[in-house]
Amino acid sequence: MRVLVTGAAGFIGHHVSAKLLARGDTVIGVDNLDPSGDVPLKRARLARLHALPGAERFTCHEADITEAPALARIFQQEHPERVVHLAARVGVREAGASASSYVDANVVGWLQVLEQGRAAGVSHLVYASSSSVYGADTPPPFHESASADHPLNVYSATKRAGELLAHTYGHLHGLPTSGLRFFTVYGPWGRPDMAPLRFLRALSAGRPIDLYGEGRMLRDFTFVEDVAEAVLRVLDRPPVGSPPYRLLNVGRGEPVSVRDFVAVLERLLGTRAVLKLLPAQAGEMDSTWADPTALERETGFRPRVSVDEGLAALVAWAREHSIS
Repeated sequence: MRVLVTGAAGFIGHHVSAKLLARGDTVIGVDNLDPSGDVPLKRARLARLHALPGAERFTCHEADITEAPALARIFQQEHPERVVHLAARVGVREAGASASSYVDANVVGWLQVLEQGRAAGVSHLVYASSSSVYGADTPPPFHESASADHPLNVYSATKRAGELLAHTYGHLHGLPTSGLRFFTVYGPWGRPDMAPLRFLRALSAGRPIDLYGEGRMLRDFTFVEDVAEAVLRVLDRPPVGSPPYRLLNVGRGEPVSVRDFVAVLERLLGTRAVLKLLPAQAGEMDSTWADPTALERETGFRPRVSVDEGLAALVAWAREHSIS
């Protein structure tokens, strides 16, 4: 297939693109290399994709999804059959990020992708949502049928808005969409601002680790290779029904406390953490816990890599790339 991947230089986009190339698909990347993230790391991910077997089937356009004319030209030039939409303004509490920056990327940009996908007649559009849409008052484990009407931060609200837009395009235009609610993704080539790499770097350097909520918060940590596999499995199985729309959790269904997560890193690195226990921050959920039943029913797959296995892979990658 010819698959357009937005956010191809991002953490999950990089892994999804690599898997698509490995199985023989043509990948058309789109990424604006947003300077709010780690641009050298994004370029390193793209360089790796260009060096993989099958790299002749990979191209990446440096473009912003909020710019409708540029995105339209890419769709008209590349003729994608399916789309994986992963570009977003990320992070539930990114320092200095304005509410409008989240709305621009996650609502306006998503609307442009939906519109171009509709105009191009793509057969399936898979997009990243987030476990954070469950917000307040959702009893665990989280099931896709929950109302998800009480987000706790602007990022979560924009992701929920994206799901509603997808439903609308399915109803009005018959555009098949699958929204994937990712649960705390981690692993090699991950974002430096996320907890796993921040913890790893602090441990390696002997610096204190800030543990909000005193480390008691539960997170359904999900290894990135499992997430990428789930994306491909879903991409190959467009939804049926009217409208052709669905939401699926992508998580292991086995949450662990942040403190226990740090303890695994301590064991792998052979060092003890200096912990700074802090109150929980506004906008953070006490726990995330996926019910992955629907994903397994639809695709025959559920994330299975344990935290011990996943963190071992992360530590090995960090050592290979001198991440400290």
